[in-house]
Amino acid sequence: MIQVLLAEDMHMVRGALVALLNLEPDIKVVAEVDTGNAIVPSSLRCKPDVAIIDIDLPGIDGLTAACLLHDELPECRALILTSLGRPGNLRRALEAHVAGFILKDAPPDQLAQAIRQVYAGQRVIDPQLALQAWDTGENPLTKREIEVLKLTANGAEAMEIAARLFLSVGTVRNYLTTILSKLNARNKVDAIRIAEEAGWL
Repeated sequence: MIQVLLAEDMHMVRGALVALLNLEPDIKVVAEVDTGNAIVPSSLRCKPDVAIIDIDLPGIDGLTAACLLHDELPECRALILTSLGRPGNLRRALEAHVAGFILKDAPPDQLAQAIRQVYAGQRVIDPQLALQAWDTGENPLTKREIEVLKLTANGAEAMEIAARLFLSVGTVRNYLTTILSKLNARNKVDAIRIAEEAGWL
């Protein structure tokens, strides 16, 4: 019997998933949590074989929790089940040692199959997302350009960024122009979106 922990903050979705998985003859949900902070303590208590984790959880996000789970209970394999299917999230998930990454709009039988594959030591990744991550390529931004874009994403204006990074306002504007050019972005908002989706911010 494959013992599963389910981390999902939407009660109706979690209830439906538990009911669905408990219909499988070889899968049993042994714990349900609705925050990222509860994943590791619950896993240490009930020792699941597979932890199904949503990325967008209250408290610690699902990917950070998956990384902590790997450190604390490496024999429990993490399977990300999310609606946030962006190449950047897949990259972060792989860095967090997750064994699987599938989207919530996948057919229901695919989840049970993914659990079995992950339990058997295989990696399961949504093929479309894997192709998108492959196509995204390397981060073209320098470390300093990422700093400037992060501060911009947090609402800082050129003058504030210049003061925080000990640069001139003109240099900050030059960085922003270079960032827009490198990302082929229409404006700062577009550049932030591109970088976030690619997992560079």
